[in-house]
Amino acid sequence: MKKILYILNLSLILALVSCDTEIIQPIDEFSFEQGGYMRVVTPYPLVNATFSVSKANLSGTKMELVAEAVTPNKGANFASYEMLIKFEDKTPANGNKSTTDKPLKILQANQYTADAQTGYPRATIAVTGTEALTATGITAADISKGDYFTITTTMVLTSGKRYNAANTGANITGGAFYSSPFNYRINVAD
Repeated sequence: MKKILYILNLSLILALVSCDTEIIQPIDEFSFEQGGYMRVVTPYPLVNATFSVSKANLSGTKMELVAEAVTPNKGANFASYEMLIKFEDKTPANGNKSTTDKPLKILQANQYTADAQTGYPRATIAVTGTEALTATGITAADISKGDYFTITTTMVLTSGKRYNAANTGANITGGAFYSSPFNYRINVAD
């Protein structure tokens, strides 16, 4: 009986002590900084974000994808999508023609159309082999099978905030659901 009274008294003391707490304000999740990303809709799943162009048909082969601008408000604060390109010369037989990042194109939000199913703005993004050459300043004679172009992208919001692979988490850039690598590779094929 003493044990039962002891347990009841201890329980009562703990209950009284635990009631003396401060009121904690709930977290306002709407005040968190929120960004955006460009989800690749097709091809899906995007395997290694890799495409190919043919050296024999540079104007007719391309990287092409359908992308969707995702922000918390269905893309309303999406401003533009900036693309940079560089050439990676991996065939030393013809010299090293590698380049640094060069401007490729900027797609403005008004070039996107709201998708009927998702409500997010979508656009088809394409880069031909000829566009890649022109942007990097090299010629068809400078490229060989095994070389590649790297495209890096940045999503810009109307607030001026910029999101790319450097400031985006691995779940967004590497996950199959989000499918937003911010980096694309275009291999040179025969």
